[in-house]
Amino acid sequence: MSSSAPSSAAPARDAAASAGSSRLQSLDAYRGLIMVTLAFNGFGLAATARNHLQADPQSGFWRAVCHQFEHAEWAGGGYWDLIQPSFMFMVGVSMAYSYVNRQRQGDSWGRMFGHACSRAVVLIALGIFLTSNGSRSTGWQFMNVLSQIGLGYACLFLLWGRSLRTHAITAAALLLGTWALYAAYPGAGIDPAKGAPAAGVTAAWAQEHLVAVGPAWHKNANVGHAVDLWFLNLFPRREPFAFNTGGYQTINFIPSLATMLFGLMCGEMLRSNREARRKLFLLVSTGVAGLGAGLVLSWLGVPLVKRIWTPSWALYSTGWCLLLLAALYAVIDLRQWRGWSFPLVVVGMNSIAIYAMGMLLRSWTAKTLQTHLGENVFKILGPANAPAVQATMVGLMFWLVCWGMYRRKIFLRI
Repeated sequence: MSSSAPSSAAPARDAAASAGSSRLQSLDAYRGLIMVTLAFNGFGLAATARNHLQADPQSGFWRAVCHQFEHAEWAGGGYWDLIQPSFMFMVGVSMAYSYVNRQRQGDSWGRMFGHACSRAVVLIALGIFLTSNGSRSTGWQFMNVLSQIGLGYACLFLLWGRSLRTHAITAAALLLGTWALYAAYPGAGIDPAKGAPAAGVTAAWAQEHLVAVGPAWHKNANVGHAVDLWFLNLFPRREPFAFNTGGYQTINFIPSLATMLFGLMCGEMLRSNREARRKLFLLVSTGVAGLGAGLVLSWLGVPLVKRIWTPSWALYSTGWCLLLLAALYAVIDLRQWRGWSFPLVVVGMNSIAIYAMGMLLRSWTAKTLQTHLGENVFKILGPANAPAVQATMVGLMFWLVCWGMYRRKIFLRI
């Protein structure tokens, strides 16, 4: 991990958004949007919504808020479920720019590949370190977004610079291979009437979430779970690995590599000499196509499940990523309305820093604020809204750190 200070010419370079190796400010804003959402813990809206639903269980507004800011229990998903796909997608978009810059600075292919491999190792290690925070021993699991990116990063680099045809064929092979892997697994899934308590699935939960889902895609009863029962128990553990409580699997990195590859394809398109409005049209049209393809696959029996990154989810979530980037690209890079995005860019250019703070310092920061501002500081808008106030105040502390780093031109990179 290193810090870098851009030269005085950096603002001019950052302002350019079209062809070549110019920095794409809409990408920084997109990264910042996702990191602010994550570091601010979704602004505490899920917990706040649950508080209000206790008083008014029929409130459509708070039900909608809860849906958008909580992970789907299994099939489906809202905005909160787009956090990790956005991470993966933006890694691909960034690669289209970063390694061209390295190449133009004189780096050889071998040196760049070595950098990609070392970055992959650091990402995996950092993911394990952050998810082990507060544990009695190292948590040897690879489902964290950083570890998932690391597992696929070197492979993504090997695809950098290849043709669009190669990218498209590889992405299709990854998703078809994932489907085949799950569909060919001989397990019978979970009987919703009985559940699978040994795998962390109660009968009540199964009856609510698995009845309409094919057995190949059942929680902790699929090929990914079988792989983890073997693979994760190869590592030293206090207790044998039995299941992941959320149903996440290590082999998610295979279909999520397709998500990163879609991002790489998008980045190459944005870096091209196409006319800017043509680029916007391609972002929107391919985004809509991704949504449609994901929904069609879901209708055909491959459910939208982010927790095991089903092929339908890979396409559907990429569609949303393209549309989110398209909206920011239209406003920031085409219309040049940039001032409003400054708070996002501050975070987007130090995403590793704010991610680590959010993982390691959230509870400590909240307690420190209470120490100095009073135990009831988060209840200034009433007890029901305390989670939103707490998440926002803690997130602002993290943002201020990133702002200070931005002003001093300190940018943490791996």
